Amino acid sequence: MKLKTLLLACALAMPLMALAAAPMAATQAPGYYRTQLGDMEITALSDGTHPFPVDTVMTNITQQQAVQDLADVDLKLPLQGSINAFLINTGSKLILIDSGAGALYGDCCGKLLAHLRAAGYQPGQVDEIYLTHLHKDHAGGILREGAAVFPNAVLRLPQAEADYWLTQANKAKAPPFLSTFFDAAQAAVAPYQAAGRYQPFKQFGQLEPGIEALPAPGHTPGHAAYLVTSKSQQLLVWGDIVHVAGIQLPHPGATVKYDSSAPDAQATRATLLQLATSKHLTVAAAHIAFPGLGHIRLHHGEYEWLPLNYDETPASRP
Repeated sequence: MKLKTLLLACALAMPLMALAAAPMAATQAPGYYRTQLGDMEITALSDGTHPFPVDTVMTNITQQQAVQDLADVDLKLPLQGSINAFLINTGSKLILIDSGAGALYGDCCGKLLAHLRAAGYQPGQVDEIYLTHLHKDHAGGILREGAAVFPNAVLRLPQAEADYWLTQANKAKAPPFLSTFFDAAQAAVAPYQAAGRYQPFKQFGQLEPGIEALPAPGHTPGHAAYLVTSKSQQLLVWGDIVHVAGIQLPHPGATVKYDSSAPDAQATRATLLQLATSKHLTVAAAHIAFPGLGHIRLHHGEYEWLPLNYDETPASRP
């Protein structure tokens, strides 16, 4: 008995040895996240992240101030920017708002389809696509190898946005760095036009019960936001109102060189930030860290981002 006790004591005293080294995974879990909005289900979809060149893209703010703003929220350059899209299940329709970059940004992105499938859906189930605007990282995901990615979906966007990007004469007058944006927009829309599934809207307002299009010009001439309402709960899908939260929330006057009109972008951002705070809207943001869902608050004179609390069973909430 004493021998058994001694052997057990020795075994317990020996350090545990690893049986095998586990390989590094080097990947994230599938990029989707669900939340409930009244009777609707919202699924945030990641298209990936890409290095956002703060030093060359941000305007109307000094480089020193931008770097300090990032340091204040424990971020530094190079900064990874999220590209998010949002799937709205109304109960009768499946509506995708924005689509990511598809193949247009290289290997960093184009993950939306895989994440859509991981979330339990197929591209053919999407009934409608609403674009906030026609930039590559919002419209690129509707096209793949010249064909419509969402073969049964109706494509909708503001007529003013379509008129700008689909008019060849505007390309000649735009800054050279936007030239490929015109080409990409025209290519993305083409298969939906050919299939009779292209329906731009001339008037902002209700597009579907519970979904309203709001004018949000500045980043692009016809940029839209979408206000989703169910059972008195509201979600503002605002597209490119904020590109870098750590900079543009404390300093809303900061713009990006891709804005078609910096003054209009500043005015729209001021309006929607005030709307989001005064009505305590949930915000769905294309470029705030995935899943890009949260609230805006005004604290000590500066806007702040408050991410949604993680909810394992969103459908169980009242």
